[in-house]
Amino acid sequence: MSAEIKHVEVDPRTAGPDFWARFHAYRRARHDEVRPGDPIDPDEVVEAKLKHDDQFEIHHRYEVSAGDRMVSYFRCGIVKPGTPEYETNKHLFWADWSVHREHRRKGIGSSWIPLAIELMDRYGCSVFSSGAEEPSGHAFLRWLGAEEKMTGAENRLRMADVDWAMVKRWVVEGERRSPDTRFEVYDGRLPDDMLEDFCPQLSSMLNTMPWEQLDHGEIVITPPMMKEWYARMDLTGELHYNMMTREPDGTISGVTDMVYMPYKPTMMQQQFTGVRPDQRGRGLGKWLKGAMLLHVRQLYPDVEWVTTGIAGSIAPMLGINKKLGFKQFLAGSEYQISRARLGARAKELAAAR
Repeated sequence: MSAEIKHVEVDPRTAGPDFWARFHAYRRARHDEVRPGDPIDPDEVVEAKLKHDDQFEIHHRYEVSAGDRMVSYFRCGIVKPGTPEYETNKHLFWADWSVHREHRRKGIGSSWIPLAIELMDRYGCSVFSSGAEEPSGHAFLRWLGAEEKMTGAENRLRMADVDWAMVKRWVVEGERRSPDTRFEVYDGRLPDDMLEDFCPQLSSMLNTMPWEQLDHGEIVITPPMMKEWYARMDLTGELHYNMMTREPDGTISGVTDMVYMPYKPTMMQQQFTGVRPDQRGRGLGKWLKGAMLLHVRQLYPDVEWVTTGIAGSIAPMLGINKKLGFKQFLAGSEYQISRARLGARAKELAAAR
C-alpha cells in the first residue's frame, strides 16, 4: 500500500477549515485512545498554539488522509541556526508520528521513515530521536532499530490525598534550616528586569538533570526565550507561578514553577523543580514543593490533580514526589538512532517490498 500513500505538508498558519476539521477529529480519536477520561484541549487553544511562529525551532508537519479523514500525522523539530542552543543541539532531529487505529498494519507508519531521513539530510542532523508511551510505539521504534536511551513517566498527584500537615512541616523546616535564605513568590510572569539574572541560573540548574544515555545538547534559557514562552501562554490565557530561594549573596539556590490552564480547571501542571548541587541537603526542594502546593490549593481550590513529567533517574525528586503521593500515570521512553543506521534500515525495508 506504500505506493498509494501521499504525504502532504501542512502549514498551520495558512491551513483552511477542511484541514482543521480533519486534524481535530484525528486528535480526538488519538486522545480517546491514549488518555481516555482526561479533558482535551479546546480546538481554539490548539490552533492558537500551532499558528504561533516559533522563534527558536523549525517545525514541519505532514498528514496522510483518506478522503476527508486524516489517518496519520507527522511532526518534527530542529533547533534554528543562530539560536543559543544551536551549536550543541544542531545534530539532533526530533520526530513523532501516529496512525489512526483503523488504518494500522498497512505500511503507513513505516512510510514516514524516508521523509524523516530527507529532512535530517536537509538540516544536517545525525541523530534521530523519538518518544513512545504506548506499547505499539515502543515496538515500532525497537523494530526500526532505535535504542531506548532515557526512561520517564507522567506522574499525578491527587490533591485530596495529600498529607497537608506533612507539607506544612516541610515549609516550617525549610525556613528553620535556612534562616538567611530569602523565599520569593511570583504570581504571573517574572519581571523583565529580573530575566538577565534569572535565566543563566535556571539554565545552570536545568543542565544538572540526569539524561541517562540520551544524546543531548546544552539547555540555554535566555530572556527572549522566556518572553517567547510567555507570549505563547498569553495566547491561551495560561498562568505561570514561580517560587525560588535566594541566598544572601543573591544566588538563586532553588526554583519551582507551575502552570494553570483555565481550559483544564481541575488540573495543574508542575514544571521544573531544581536545587543547585552545592545547596542540596538543606530541604530546599521540599520547602519549595510544599510551599507551591499550599499556594496552589489556596488560589485554585477546584484543582483536583497536579501532573508532572520526570525522568526515571532523578532519585531525589522522585523521593519527594513519592512522599507527596504522586503516582505513575503513563510511562514513556526516549529512543535514538543514528542517521547512518536509520538509512541502512530504510534500505532493508525497501529491498523487502
